[in-house]
Amino acid sequence: MAAPDEIIHQSMRLKIMAALNTLGPLEAIEFTRLKVIVEATDGNLGAHLTTLENAGYVEVEKDFVGKKPRTRIAMTTIGRRAFREHVAYLRDMLDNPTVMAAD
Repeated sequence: MAAPDEIIHQSMRLKIMAALNTLGPLEAIEFTRLKVIVEATDGNLGAHLTTLENAGYVEVEKDFVGKKPRTRIAMTTIGRRAFREHVAYLRDMLDNPTVMAAD
């Protein structure tokens, strides 16, 4: 049985990746919208996004709309694969609890 992805396994990062997974491959979400969805503070979300970005799971793009700063986040191809594999691990764990107990 595969092991959990320790980066994604943390509950807030799992929520972030699940939210990003609902977007299309070339889509991004604004930081403020993601913050509301995952119910995080600015600092908490920023710290978790840094961890995910350092792992290559997300891309963070900062720009300006007029004079206002905008931060957009998108899941990378590597991040999508890692999320799929982590979800498969969780499903396997739920579907085969006796196998997990033997590990």
